[in-house]
Amino acid sequence: MQNYIKHLQFSFLFLIACGPVFSQKVTLKEINRLQKEATQVTIIRDNWGIAHVYGKTDANAVFGLLYAQCEDDFNRIEMNYIEKLGRLSEIKGPSVLYNDLEIKLIIDEQEAKNDYEQAKPWLKKLLNAYADGINYFLYKNPKVKPALLQHFEPWYPLLWTDGSIGAISTGDLTTGELKSFYSGNNNKVSYIERVRDVQTGSNGFALAPSKTASGNAILYINPHTSFYFRPEVQISSEEGLNAYGAVTWGQFFIYQGFNENCGWMHTSSNADVADMYAEKIVVKNDKKFYEYDNQLIPLKEKIITIKYLQNGKIESKEFNTYATNHGPIMAQRDGKWISLKSYNRSMKSLEQSWLRTKSKSFEDYKTAMDLKANTSNNTVYADSQGNIAYWHGNFVPIRDKTINWSKVVDGTTAATQWKGLHEVTETVHSYNPINGWLQNCNSTPFSVAGDNSPKKENYPPYMAPDGENFRAINAVRLLTKGEKYTLDKIIADGYDTKLSAFEILIPALISSFEKQKNTENAQYSQLTEPIAMLKNWDYHSSETSIATTLAIEWATKLDPILQKVYIDQGESDQIENTTKFAQDATDEQLLPQLLQVVNELKTKFGTWQVPYGDINRFQRLSGAIDLKYDDTLTSLPIGFGPALWGSLPAFRSTYKEGTQKRYGFNGNSFVCAVEFGPKIKAKSLLAGGNSSDPNSKHFNDQSEMYQKGKFKDILFYKEEVEKNAERTYHPGE
Repeated sequence: MQNYIKHLQFSFLFLIACGPVFSQKVTLKEINRLQKEATQVTIIRDNWGIAHVYGKTDANAVFGLLYAQCEDDFNRIEMNYIEKLGRLSEIKGPSVLYNDLEIKLIIDEQEAKNDYEQAKPWLKKLLNAYADGINYFLYKNPKVKPALLQHFEPWYPLLWTDGSIGAISTGDLTTGELKSFYSGNNNKVSYIERVRDVQTGSNGFALAPSKTASGNAILYINPHTSFYFRPEVQISSEEGLNAYGAVTWGQFFIYQGFNENCGWMHTSSNADVADMYAEKIVVKNDKKFYEYDNQLIPLKEKIITIKYLQNGKIESKEFNTYATNHGPIMAQRDGKWISLKSYNRSMKSLEQSWLRTKSKSFEDYKTAMDLKANTSNNTVYADSQGNIAYWHGNFVPIRDKTINWSKVVDGTTAATQWKGLHEVTETVHSYNPINGWLQNCNSTPFSVAGDNSPKKENYPPYMAPDGENFRAINAVRLLTKGEKYTLDKIIADGYDTKLSAFEILIPALISSFEKQKNTENAQYSQLTEPIAMLKNWDYHSSETSIATTLAIEWATKLDPILQKVYIDQGESDQIENTTKFAQDATDEQLLPQLLQVVNELKTKFGTWQVPYGDINRFQRLSGAIDLKYDDTLTSLPIGFGPALWGSLPAFRSTYKEGTQKRYGFNGNSFVCAVEFGPKIKAKSLLAGGNSSDPNSKHFNDQSEMYQKGKFKDILFYKEEVEKNAERTYHPGE
């Protein structure tokens, strides 16, 4: 890092005014170097505002990519790194103090700096280019005022080596438990299981030549994320790089996308990659030890200082933190200190994230996978040679198969240590199944290829504890019967709105109503018409469907167990929980909830007959990270619903403060279908548009297309890009 700092020769002027304010001054020598680098990069903005970045070298392309990202949304780039640096408290105050502590415990800044110093020359060039691109943008755009980070360092990407939205693995240890432990309030807070965001997820489909009309493989890329979490971009160089897809703000590799030879789609994995250990702590002579294999070993102690904003001033708080050979102490349960063993950042992971984007063949991609450093993702793959493949996770420690690793395990013995990593060939995977298709919807890999899927009994439980969900049920149904797929046909299947959960829940509701309607319980008489409507419903959501409104509003009031999608080893999955609930539910668990929905709709809208599109809306009013919503301003009706109940296109919406309508904030964001062959054919769609600037025509130019599921053609080849260019420039012009 020292060489880089000397090379940059940046100097800073520090001003103090209610906290630190920085104004960056750059030497003439440095300006000349960066401007020269910028001349090696060309950015072409197409007619959708999408940046196509061309560089002579990979590093040039990374420089241009980060510059273009900053043009589109610097705020999101900065906020992602403020979070990964554990510095949110300096902006948001003491309410997020323990979020920062959690980050600093499991992502070591000094390790990232050391990795930078030891990085291979090709990777160091990319890291330097990453920092150069952002810092050059800040120099050229002095009106952009960073919230905190006035200067970006080349080791920052080594804090966040995976593009996943949920790349931090803590077992089920919570920030609340961490706060309880390090604030000294252990006796006041009980353990509550960490509940993951049950409605998010992703869909990935791969179709072999035998299932397509053209005889070429097709890949369907459908991540479900927070809206505007990733922009669409192309990055190319004269060193063999030419990747298109979605890049997470502030990262320098295409996270989900394709090149001329192959494509990759990631879904979040529940493979066990982080474990919790109960430590036996012994105090001797006022010093703390932990017991391990009948020996007492001194606890590692580390002072972590976190700065936070308080009444307009920056204050600081010190934490004396502890760690064992497993990892940092994160909580206390049942009187035992709990440590966490995890792999939340690594240089090898960043290398893998880059190398897969340059894969030229199935063998190349498998070589990248053999790095075994991807901790949070499954991968759905297709290529120009007709191969399709699926890998469930990638980083899988070898452990004792008789232990339930989703629970806290004994930390006092070497018997619970990881025994290295499984080879990729030992993990759950599927290559070119005879049925000709693969799917994953954050679901079990044991239905990834229907009847031709890997068999659960052949793998240790910790390798794939994931259960089945209703999206996967829907996907398997469609892909099993589908034939002669084109891009338009796979998009149509990807937009199937069947809410499969209600095939189980609605019959149970109707049965309860039938039992009650002939009794003297008159309160349910007003449910006659709503029940009749649900009875005649085809279980597909749409803008005009009143039954969809009733069903979704009703289901959210039922037992929360129905919403638990991500499961751990030994737990029932969503399908099992829903089936059991429908079989065992009493009338009181079903009918009062529907009655409540009917009355709420009448109160809000004067009638219970409310089409789903009237309350389920898409609205983008500003480029802010924390969006506001307003019933009186323009919004669009959306007919597809939450992924939770089986809809393949996902649109997660909730009632916001001061609104009577539901507004979407998560779900389908970047969606893409690509066909491989002699020439790439691809289509894509973004939520809203590619720019975060409300004054840009590309802020909302895809909103109506998003509403209707109408995709645009991807411009992959440079001649196509140039024919549809709105602006061609070098960074800084």
